[in-house]
Amino acid sequence: MICWILLLFILTSCDCAPLVVNVTQSSYQAEENHNITLEWTFTTRTDGSLSSINAICEMLTDVRPFILFHLHEGVEVSESQDEQFSGRVQFDKDVLREGRLRLHMSRLRTDDSGLYLCEVKTGDGGGSRKCHLNVTAERDRPKPETPDTSRGGRDPSPTGSPSQPESRGRIILYCGLGVIVAGTLLGVCYCLYRKHSKIHSPPRELDSKIHSPPREQDSKILSI
Repeated sequence: MICWILLLFILTSCDCAPLVVNVTQSSYQAEENHNITLEWTFTTRTDGSLSSINAICEMLTDVRPFILFHLHEGVEVSESQDEQFSGRVQFDKDVLREGRLRLHMSRLRTDDSGLYLCEVKTGDGGGSRKCHLNVTAERDRPKPETPDTSRGGRDPSPTGSPSQPESRGRIILYCGLGVIVAGTLLGVCYCLYRKHSKIHSPPRELDSKIHSPPREQDSKILSI
């Protein structure tokens, strides 16, 4: 008899167990304009229906709480969302029956940073859990480390050696200037050579007269 009473007490205790809500991560880190998924879990019965699930998730601030997500009897109430989150929050209805409240936030802003509270209520009771989200601006990203040039690595920074396209452009420019200078020098040398040849070479007409044989009249004069 005592055993039956104990067994009935245990079953009754299991049936009336309070709802337990947990958060997958206590802190989230994301970057501006990126997306993130926040997830809470809660205990649920296998035969529980979605219509018995109510949830509200808010961002807590010093002014007032801003509603991130509102679920009433298994149906999302998008009208309850604050303008800050309007159209940027979606939830997975398929995993809700498994006791998982998964929210997808898109196009993150820096003012989305803060403390988030999600409260879930079912026929078994209610519970809540908090998590923190930190969204950093794109300009606050740490700069990539530059290779150590002292160990033989290349320095891609502007203060180091010039980049490959810039070096290639300079080489082409220097080659073009070299070709122009060489062509100019060759032209000057050729002109000087022609001028020097004309000065030192005798005229063709005079040269022909000097070396031509004596004419007939000259031969007669010589014979007299």
